[in-house]
Parts: sequence; C-alpha cells; structure tokens
Amino acid sequence: MNVADLLVDGFGRVRENVHAAVEGLTAEQLRARLDDEANSIAWLVWHLTRVQDDHVADVAGTEQVWTGQDWLSRFGLPFPAADTGYGHRPADVEAVRVDRPDLLTGYYDAVHEQTVRYLENLDEPALDRVVDEAWDPPVTLGVRLVSVLDDDIQHAGQAMFVRGVLERR
Repeated sequence: MNVADLLVDGFGRVRENVHAAVEGLTAEQLRARLDDEANSIAWLVWHLTRVQDDHVADVAGTEQVWTGQDWLSRFGLPFPAADTGYGHRPADVEAVRVDRPDLLTGYYDAVHEQTVRYLENLDEPALDRVVDEAWDPPVTLGVRLVSVLDDDIQHAGQAMFVRGVLERR
C-alpha cells in the first residue's frame, strides 16, 4: 500500500461514517442538539465537510466544491461563502438548518470525489511540501492532510454519538 492508497482509505472511512450518521434521519433529528451548547448532526457533518473542502482545495490549488458546484446556494445558510464553521457559537450552530440527509451526503460525496482525485496522484515526496508558513514549524502537506482526516474522524464520531442518543430517546 502506498501513501495515496492509505489516505484514500482513511477518507473513504469518513465517507462511510458520514452516511451512517445521517441516512434515514428526519429534519428534526438532523437539527437536534443534546443541550443548548451542543452541536447538531447537521452542523457536525456540514462543518467537517466544509473543512475538508476548504483545506484540500487549498493544497490542490482548486476551487472549493462549496462554491464551484454551488452547494452554497443549495444549503442557503446565513454565512459568508468562506465560512467553515470554525469558531461558531451556539446561535451559528442553530442556524445550520438542513431538512434532508441527502443534502449533507450529496455535498460530502462531491467533496470526497474531489479529495480522492487529488490524493490518487500523491507520492511520498509530495507530503514534505510546505503548505502553510503561518505556523511554527510550517505545516507540510502530510501534516495538513492528517489534520483534516483527524478532524473529520472526530466530528463523524460525534455525529454518530448524537444519533445514538437520539435513537435511544
């Protein structure tokens, strides 16, 4: 297995978890929050997808799926186009109102396809390329991709946890 195969497998597992977290849920379940400070399933999946879309498009030098395929208007959220959910407060989480699971999975699948197209051509030396000099030490492509994968896994797991709680109520 090479590095591209490993990363494609990791992001493929995120895709499976995103689908498992949202498929078959009602609009009410997608928006439900376990308390006033908690994130909803809709927000968690939207956010993890936005971060992956933003970060992978940046390192790949491509347009984000969010704007390039007009998911921005399909979601109709009250945020600027560049918003990924980072730093959102409870009122912002509440504003992510998604009525259909297929909107979330459709956007994630489109981002996943763009991610896989990029990853399939990676080799090990590419992972050492510095992609963000704003940090000390500067962030390499490998570190950025693992960071995105880690963030995705955590948020997908949180969405699955919320789903489990909602299904037991």
